[in-house]
Amino acid sequence: MHLNPYGEYAVTLAADLANRHPETLTELVQRCVDAGIVLDFPVSEKDLDETIALLAEWSAIVDVTDNDARAKLVNVMLEQASAYPRMTDHAGDGWHLHYRDPHQSLAEVLKALFSVGTALHLVGRGMHRLGRCALEECVNIFADVSRNGNQRYCSPACANRDAVRRHRARG
Repeated sequence: MHLNPYGEYAVTLAADLANRHPETLTELVQRCVDAGIVLDFPVSEKDLDETIALLAEWSAIVDVTDNDARAKLVNVMLEQASAYPRMTDHAGDGWHLHYRDPHQSLAEVLKALFSVGTALHLVGRGMHRLGRCALEECVNIFADVSRNGNQRYCSPACANRDAVRRHRARG
């Protein structure tokens, strides 16, 4: 059962793509398919460049820490990208909501997906639940989907590396 396909999955896909930009259209398409996006529309080379630009816009939302400023950026993206919600069973795998107009490009679909997903993630889990890794040399983005909402690192490897560094500094 899909309760909120635009929340966690959308924001984690956005973080994954922002952390490691796809280098080709084929890679972008494969990563979207792997994330569960049904591509029942044509894609073109311009989708890659437009998606890279979208990821820069989305990363700005991550990097702002003031709640009002973050909400304003999300609202701008929502206004640009999303349409009224509509029910669809386009893939034959069950009814769900789309927050986009039909027949949009891949980049436009991703913008709607990321804007709605980010908004649902932030209002549902907390405005602080997007960030960059606390490890000084790491710039990766994470979407905090942890139970306690205190994620500071993009991965256990970065958390462990920082813990070892702090331990050695004390000794």
